[in-house]
Amino acid sequence: MRIESDGTPRERLLAAAAELFYQEGVRSVGIGRLLERAGVAKASLYDAFGSKDELVTAYLRERHAAMREHFQRAVARHRTPRARVLAPFDVQAEFAADSTYRGCAFARAAAESHAAGVDSAASDYRQWIRRTFAELAAEAGAVDPETLATQLHALWDGSAQSLQMDRNPAVVQATRDAAAALLDAALPVTRKAP
Repeated sequence: MRIESDGTPRERLLAAAAELFYQEGVRSVGIGRLLERAGVAKASLYDAFGSKDELVTAYLRERHAAMREHFQRAVARHRTPRARVLAPFDVQAEFAADSTYRGCAFARAAAESHAAGVDSAASDYRQWIRRTFAELAAEAGAVDPETLATQLHALWDGSAQSLQMDRNPAVVQATRDAAAALLDAALPVTRKAP
């Protein structure tokens, strides 16, 4: 099946990469399959990206942008700083409800490829998650937002791994509950909210 799109060859290649790389892995999907799915010639891949590794990097950068949007929407739905800190775990609840969820795209790609661009994209994504948690924790009044951000990020990663391996959506609520307990312990007594 080909990507049905009036988009540019670059856009069609990214759409094919997003589908195939996430579902099957970056190394198991060959260039021929990508080209067929995107409905483009081999020269289009090299003109737009230069190499498959660069396409993988671009796919991850697009995925990062999509995750920022997911986080922003989830955070915007909440008014209290405490609820805003926990909002990213609502994103994981959305993932748990999706039958096509295959775990963290960044962890999967980094495990399969150690190309400089792939490692950089994964590192940028992970730094962004920690920074986002730190900013939200500071906004909530956490005593040590950086430490709390590291803890919340570890919970986020663990939940993603459990969802991928166990396919048990109950892990999301358990993770959110653990995140709430960590957050409450990190807030000054006067700042804790119900």
